[in-house]
Amino acid sequence: MRIAQVAPLYESVPPQLYGGTERVVSWLTEELVDMGHDVTLFASGDSLTNARLVAASSQALRLDRRCVDQLANHVTLIQRVVNEHQRNKFDLIHFHIDYLHFPLSRSQKLPQLTTLHGRLDIPDLVPVYREFPEMPVVSISDSQRTPLPWINWQGTVHHGMPENTFSLRPEDKGYLAFLGRISPEKGLDRAIEIANRSGVPLKIAAKVDRVDKEYFETTIQPLLNTDLIEFMGEIGDCEKNEFLGNAMALVFPINWAEPFGIVMIEAMACGVPVLAYPGGSVPEIIEDGVNGFIIDNIEDAVSALRRIPTLDRNRCRRRFEEHFTSRRMARDYEVIYERIARHPHTILRPVQMPTAIVKRVAEPIALDDGDANWMQQESASNTT
Repeated sequence: MRIAQVAPLYESVPPQLYGGTERVVSWLTEELVDMGHDVTLFASGDSLTNARLVAASSQALRLDRRCVDQLANHVTLIQRVVNEHQRNKFDLIHFHIDYLHFPLSRSQKLPQLTTLHGRLDIPDLVPVYREFPEMPVVSISDSQRTPLPWINWQGTVHHGMPENTFSLRPEDKGYLAFLGRISPEKGLDRAIEIANRSGVPLKIAAKVDRVDKEYFETTIQPLLNTDLIEFMGEIGDCEKNEFLGNAMALVFPINWAEPFGIVMIEAMACGVPVLAYPGGSVPEIIEDGVNGFIIDNIEDAVSALRRIPTLDRNRCRRRFEEHFTSRRMARDYEVIYERIARHPHTILRPVQMPTAIVKRVAEPIALDDGDANWMQQESASNTT
């Protein structure tokens, strides 16, 4: 298939340091190329890929101090996608930039799919999806759908990473690891309390965005003044295997509905179990007592730490290999791509299953004004 992957421009593909969506786009793009697809990647100019690269900005925007208006760059990105499609006629355009492309995708009748990578519990999103009810979308966890169960879901595809990205570390060096971004919803304050209550050292490898700088300075920084806590700052992929692999456990004490949480599968790839609060995707990724423990509070966490030696690090790695590789992810997307490519002018309605958490399968139906009206009525009835 001729497939376009459209990445955000905030980070390079793959990111040089922290970055979630762009990292997933890289894993998916390279796997699709390896599977024999003709792939074009739309991304920042400092991206590295075996696909054909179309640069929509000279470099990643987050680290480009010259960039003032990031939205302007993304408008240019979308138009370049349209221009390239007119020349090359992609079989499928896979967007990873949320709803920004919806108006042009509708007007140009693009064969497209959107993976939603972020939180959906934002009231402003409801009018957008009511206005564009036909847009086919993919969730990265079943739980992510909860705020908008009525939109045009085509499936759930859990993230996956290449098997050889990280290697199993059979023994730990007696510390806890926190990896990611410092913000209120990530629960670093809880991680620090778990370390202090248990007496186990905590190493923190995390970035601080400008929007979270005040939170870091007022809430987190005062908690770092202890010998148990080591703040390392932001790290890249080349440092993660050692950082995660030497930990006795990854702490993931979130206080929001995490759509996925890549760091959990990164830890599993190193054979490292995860201590996680049960928000969002956590129960879909962590099998309690197998590759970690799902905890409800600080006391649970301290108790679970005593049981970490009962978990088999080889088994943690096997669960990653069985469920969270990039080849599995690419094959899941391939099924959805082929279905949409076979029916480029249809709405693919999700079939409603009896259970609350399922991977929904879409069935094609003819696209006409009645279908669009039905979708709009369905969206309204399910949100009132």
